[in-house]
Amino acid sequence: MLANCVAYRDGRKLADIAVGEIGAYLAQPDTLVWVALVEPGDAELAQLQVEFGLHELAVEDAQSGHQRPKVEEYGDSLFVVLHTIEIEGRELRVGEMDVFAGPNFVLSVRTRTRRGFADVRARCEREPELLKQGPGFVLYALMDSVVDRYFPVLDRIETELEDLEEQMFAGGLARRSLQDLYALKQRLMTLKHAAAPLLDATSRLYGGRVPKVCAGTQEYFRDVFDHLQRINQSIESGREMIATAISVSLSLITLQENEFTKRLAGVAALVAVPTMIAGIYGMNFKHMPELGWVFGYPLALGLMVGIDAYLFYRLRKAGWI
Repeated sequence: MLANCVAYRDGRKLADIAVGEIGAYLAQPDTLVWVALVEPGDAELAQLQVEFGLHELAVEDAQSGHQRPKVEEYGDSLFVVLHTIEIEGRELRVGEMDVFAGPNFVLSVRTRTRRGFADVRARCEREPELLKQGPGFVLYALMDSVVDRYFPVLDRIETELEDLEEQMFAGGLARRSLQDLYALKQRLMTLKHAAAPLLDATSRLYGGRVPKVCAGTQEYFRDVFDHLQRINQSIESGREMIATAISVSLSLITLQENEFTKRLAGVAALVAVPTMIAGIYGMNFKHMPELGWVFGYPLALGLMVGIDAYLFYRLRKAGWI
């Protein structure tokens, strides 16, 4: 559906316009048309393709809605794909924002994303001197908003990782912590797949041959690049911490199993001694010493209890029981 269709001149809002009026406003000097779509159908995209003269390959990518984050240049316009990340319980919801930026227009297409970008439009309208710079600044504002929304997700993952590290040493939670660590690693990789491709793509918007749309706004895109660098460095650090935590968790599981094995071995030793003595005296040979002795039976029982008591003392002292 159509969320917004607004015309601006010299950074100030002129009016909310209909799609059919876009062509008339684009023909006016110093005028910017900013259109926002939410989960559009093919017919809506096709209509705006005609109004803005969008490249068919870019429109095809926007229609599919499952693209890798990227920046592509088509003549004097740009096509930018951004992934949005939203937290839903303990899972991450991945959406997409496709942005078409031309000489005097910006078209944003939002899919599978619940939170809108009305705050971005309000911010731009509060700063007419910046909005006056044209579609380059609007593109920056949208990219900056998407990238800034990665930080709370990253903070949430780091907080969960710290909690898991504390739980690992609380005792008896090693296996559960291992499962949670793998789930955390998957979420971190989801964030990496959204942020890492943008790092190289954004660098092309402020260094070297800058696209015409971004001329004069390079410093803003450099700021987005710096944010992406911080995010990617934090992701790499988080991956290393998770790998270390998984290794520690596996070591703790091994230690727990060794402790259990030691206890079983100690109990087996306590059982083995009476079993051996009872087995010897249960062989039923005709001529065996002590068979006719009055104190033979209590002596055998006392010997079992005495040896087991000594073994129990030594095993308890060694920490095996």
